[in-house]
Amino acid sequence: MQEIYTILTMKGISLDSEISYEVNNKPYTLTYKFIIDSFLQTSNKEIFIESFNKVSSSNAKNIEKFFEQMGQLLLMGSLSKKI
Repeated sequence: MQEIYTILTMKGISLDSEISYEVNNKPYTLTYKFIIDSFLQTSNKEIFIESFNKVSSSNAKNIEKFFEQMGQLLLMGSLSKKI
């Protein structure tokens, strides 16, 4: 986990960066740190780490896109469990 934090910091990306989503007219905001911590607590943590490692050599825009997509997965997974 610390390695992910270090890579983001070295690229000038804050762990407190936020991504906002709207689902059924309800706003949700997730930070990069929350997304990382959430995935690292799941059985999919190896997939998350591997995917992050692939995108980490890219530019900040691609890393941002990665976190947008991972946040969507978390949010949709969470909301589908509530249904």
